[in-house]
Parts: sequence; structure tokens; C-alpha cells
Amino acid sequence: MLLAGGVLSAHRRDEYLQAARLAVMPDEVRVELDLTPGIAIADAVISRLDRDRNGAFSATEWQDYVSSLTGAMMLDVDGRPLHMQVDRSAFPTREALAGGEGTIRIEMRASMPMLPGGSHHVRFRNDNSRESTVYLANALVPESESVTITAQRRNTSQSELTIDFILNRPLTPLSSAWGTRLTAVSAFAVLLGWMWRARRRPFHWLPARQS
Repeated sequence: MLLAGGVLSAHRRDEYLQAARLAVMPDEVRVELDLTPGIAIADAVISRLDRDRNGAFSATEWQDYVSSLTGAMMLDVDGRPLHMQVDRSAFPTREALAGGEGTIRIEMRASMPMLPGGSHHVRFRNDNSRESTVYLANALVPESESVTITAQRRNTSQSELTIDFILNRPLTPLSSAWGTRLTAVSAFAVLLGWMWRARRRPFHWLPARQS
């Protein structure tokens, strides 16, 4: 995080820096996105935000801008699309944005389908503002011991990140119960087979003992 902060503070004046951090968990994926337009890009961002040209940003204008940003992003797990929803967003003042020092922060999350244990991959792609944009994308250290990150693969621009991970699922009480039932059923089947074979065998009567 310290290294990322250094990169954010040193970005060029004519670049729109968009840095994404992904946290992979057994039941969801979280995406943290920081967008920092340089001073030469800020006017274009402000113009896109301030649609009524009144010199102020309304909550509706911020919401519409965030929707346009998230609408240009894609997230999937093993090729299955995930729906991202915005949890929180924070916006700088107009003055900070115009001075190239304002950072827009968006936090999103997407529910993960029930995945079996083993190897999987999450893919994130950011298609926002291709021109004059610098992308960064990284995986965060997993919070859950059930997830192990094995590799991170990026395209040349880092607008796309693929995270390979292993999901270690413990044996759940439900699966344990099913295992017990299957074991009981198997034992009962063996017993029935033994009884059936025993009935087909001829009886050998023992002679009565002489007193």
C-alpha cells in the first residue's frame, strides 16, 4: 500500500490514473478503485461531471458518473460473469479535482457462486477512458485462509487482471452428514447381499447328538 501511494502521488499531469485492488474471498470479490485525473485531464472530467454547468457537483451527477464508470468494467470467475454493486464512494472537492490532486474512490463487491474446492480464476477488466489513461491492477492479500493466490496475470496496459487462486473448502457438516448416510447405505447393501447369498446356499443339517 505504501508503494501504491507513492505511485499515486507521482502520476503525470496529463494522465488519468485508475488503480484497482481486488480482494478474493470464498463468497465474494471486492474491488477498490481509485481514480486520479492529472491537472491536464481534470477539466474533461469536471465537464463530464457538471452536466448542468452550475459550477457544483450534485449527488445525482456523482451517481451518474459512478454508474458510467462501473458500467465499463467487467468481472467474472471461471468465465462466469459477476454482478458488481457499489458499496461506497467518496469524491474530492471541485478545487482538488481541478488542481490534479483529487481522487475519486469507489468500493464495489460481487457475490461469488458456490465454487468447489480447487483451482479457479477471477478476471477484472476496466474499459474506462482508454485515451490518456494509466491503469494499475493488483490482488490484495486474502483475508481468508481458504483462498490462496497462486498467480496474477495482466495485459500490457494493466487494464485487465486475471487472478489465479486455489479454494480450500473444509468438509461441511452437511457433506459430513451425507458421507455418514452413504456409508450406512453401503453397509446395509453389503448386509443384504450377504443375506441373499446365504439364503441360496443349501443347508447342511448336523446329526442330532447322541445322549
